[in-house]
Amino acid sequence: MSFPGEQHPGVETPTRHTEGFRLNHTMLRVKDPERALAFYTRVFGMRVLRRLDFAEMQFSLYFLARPEVGETVPEEAGERTVWTFSQRGVLELTHNWGTEAQEDFAYHDGNAEPQGFGHICFSVPDLAAAEAWFDANDVTFVKRSDQGKMQGVVFVKDVDGYWIEVVQADRLAALGD
Repeated sequence: MSFPGEQHPGVETPTRHTEGFRLNHTMLRVKDPERALAFYTRVFGMRVLRRLDFAEMQFSLYFLARPEVGETVPEEAGERTVWTFSQRGVLELTHNWGTEAQEDFAYHDGNAEPQGFGHICFSVPDLAAAEAWFDANDVTFVKRSDQGKMQGVVFVKDVDGYWIEVVQADRLAALGD
């Protein structure tokens, strides 16, 4: 890799000890896995790579991603688990059993006070087409691409209220200073 990364106060040069490290997944807790899975598979075209249940601790993990066209995903469960944990850009949805039956139950979205976690992000080939698709699927918008100070960036909410940024990469070249 020839690009060493931008240099800012606090940035340290990686050592050989971190060679091969990669960010694999981000986890979101979901109230109702059926609703969350319907949203991410229908609206964002993700596929469930693997479901892992932990009966003793009463929770399930659903790992979703968008494998590349022609990419081979192993059929055998153990091999697919190993493959899943070696990928990039995986979304883990964690369901703590019983939350779906609790009427007033909700997870903190990270954007209400006190702020913490902010959002996940999807890159799309055509932002206008994506906005139309979201409208056709009754997705809740936080911000459309023509609103606010950051034009050309969309924010929507998933069924648990988590924010999702949606961008078209080739429209972002002049973003920031």
